[in-house]
Amino acid sequence: MTHKTLALAALLLAGAAAPPALAQGTAQLTKVASFGHQVTGITASRDGRLFVNFPRWSEDAPVSVAELKDGKPVPYPDEGWNSWRNARADELSPKDHFVCVQSVVADAQDRLWVVDAAAPAMAHVIKDGPKLVGIDLKTNKVIKTIPFDSTVALQGSYLNDVRIAPDGKTAYLTDSGAEGALIVVDLDGGSAKRLLAGDPSTMPDKSVTVSYDGKPLRRPDGRGVTFAADGIALSPDGKTLYWQAIKGKTLYSLPTDALTGWAASSLVPETLSDKSLSGKVARVGENGVADGLLITRRDGRMIVTSPQDDSVKMRDLSKADAPLTTLVQDPQLRWPDTLSEGPDGTIYLTTSHIQDSADYKPGAPVSLPTELWAIKPGADATGSTR
Repeated sequence: MTHKTLALAALLLAGAAAPPALAQGTAQLTKVASFGHQVTGITASRDGRLFVNFPRWSEDAPVSVAELKDGKPVPYPDEGWNSWRNARADELSPKDHFVCVQSVVADAQDRLWVVDAAAPAMAHVIKDGPKLVGIDLKTNKVIKTIPFDSTVALQGSYLNDVRIAPDGKTAYLTDSGAEGALIVVDLDGGSAKRLLAGDPSTMPDKSVTVSYDGKPLRRPDGRGVTFAADGIALSPDGKTLYWQAIKGKTLYSLPTDALTGWAASSLVPETLSDKSLSGKVARVGENGVADGLLITRRDGRMIVTSPQDDSVKMRDLSKADAPLTTLVQDPQLRWPDTLSEGPDGTIYLTTSHIQDSADYKPGAPVSLPTELWAIKPGADATGSTR
């Protein structure tokens, strides 16, 4: 089945060299896997292994974290960590089970980091459930669990996405819940700080309405999409952090050295106060409504998922307020969600079909079919799906 792909020639500005990854010609969109449940996160390890996760939004998902083997999700790291069920909440400890996983990211140290928001249906946060879990990809064993107490993951929080510093010592997360925030984690010590809580850069933009199919996307009771800080990206050198609210249009950034240094201090430095940090936040430009963010290793450009128009776009971060260029647009991309870059430069993305879920579409199936896609750089003029 053919589909619409758009040329990338517009990326090649006058006199500029072709970026080595997503370069001249066109991008090919290929379906990697289909799922019977709502998927959000995707990550590719350094050796090309693929991992996905399934949050408990509209159903009591049978698997939270999985490795794809022959295109099929296999519980990871084992059945035990994936044995939580909402219906068994009184029987199982939330400290050592995946409760409601929102994202997975593999780092340069061959560890898989799992963000457990522990808020099924994005509602009540399960006590002792919010955590960041590290798994050694060589042994496939959990090596670290960092719990988040109520000062980090508030009642009303929904921990969303994560990026890991190149040296593997710091994690940066977004909170897209009732009060948007960034969370910075010292991975060695296991401590965490909640920063820029309620700041305009992490909160929904009231002037923005998230729409789909030409009309506002609303729940049956009239509520619209209100997700705060969601997409997050880290520059390849680890020096600049980027983020954006879904109910927003503006991409923000901050030097990471403004967010760290507190782990070794007995007192939180004044420079880490929300007021001080807010003054250092930079406005990068407007992405429009966006979900997933990723900065490619090969050329340092930012990939952006754009749910409202079924597309994936690209931003040149070397130019202030640079316009976005459409990389691929296809009606099959029903809410393009999370992004990851494979070792060969392939961009993977999930389609989570949020607009098709029971939360927004009465009568929709509780078990929502979703997909994983790959965008291949430098492909044929006409891509194909399978």
